[in-house]
Amino acid sequence: MKTTTISNIGKAGMTALTVILMAMPIHAEVRSKSHDLIVMEPHDLPEQAQTPGNSFFLYQDDNFNTYLYVEQQQGAKLSVFDVTDPAKIKLVSSTALTVPGPYDFVRPLDGHAEMIRFRDNKGVAVLDLRKAKNPTFKVVSGLSDPGATETLGETGFLMVNEPHDYVRAIPRDYQVVDIATPSDPTLLATVKQVKHKVVNNDTGTTFLLGIDGLTVVRRTSVENDYKTQQMMRNSN
Repeated sequence: MKTTTISNIGKAGMTALTVILMAMPIHAEVRSKSHDLIVMEPHDLPEQAQTPGNSFFLYQDDNFNTYLYVEQQQGAKLSVFDVTDPAKIKLVSSTALTVPGPYDFVRPLDGHAEMIRFRDNKGVAVLDLRKAKNPTFKVVSGLSDPGATETLGETGFLMVNEPHDYVRAIPRDYQVVDIATPSDPTLLATVKQVKHKVVNNDTGTTFLLGIDGLTVVRRTSVENDYKTQQMMRNSN
């Protein structure tokens, strides 16, 4: 009798689990008919990619690893994603910051750092990228009314003490359209309220920072060509 009871309970449990799994939403990458275009929406990426941000940029280290740095939560968090292989994007770090507010990535410095400007004339900082997976954040002290900047080679910059004319990004909707078959163009995805876009020309990958977080548009033909080039370089 006990064996029968346990068996029935096991069957009931499996049935309930099946119902739950069937009710759960199943997400899949959006692919074009030719499979050359692949749209990876925020829910296809690491969970932290679903957090909206204000600014981001790409950086490639000396070992040809590529990282995407995303400002999130009005400057309170910096998330770093390894995007070396667009098919296997990974979160490598997410760091809480104590900063004056939201900021923008302005320009690279000496190949291993990035200039950061806080909005509303709240100062300037430098992101040290020598440890690309865990960068360090340092606010530049002693600046008076930091305004326009001018480069001094790769290791310095001039700062003019005048109000900085910040141009706020206007959110726009982006739509990804497949025209592999010109007689039958297909809308693959709509990315809402995109504030910033950046493209990795090596892999042909487009990164869009929208209201729902990070969306990645891949071009597999360019990815494959780049992988071939990498293999040839490594074999020499």
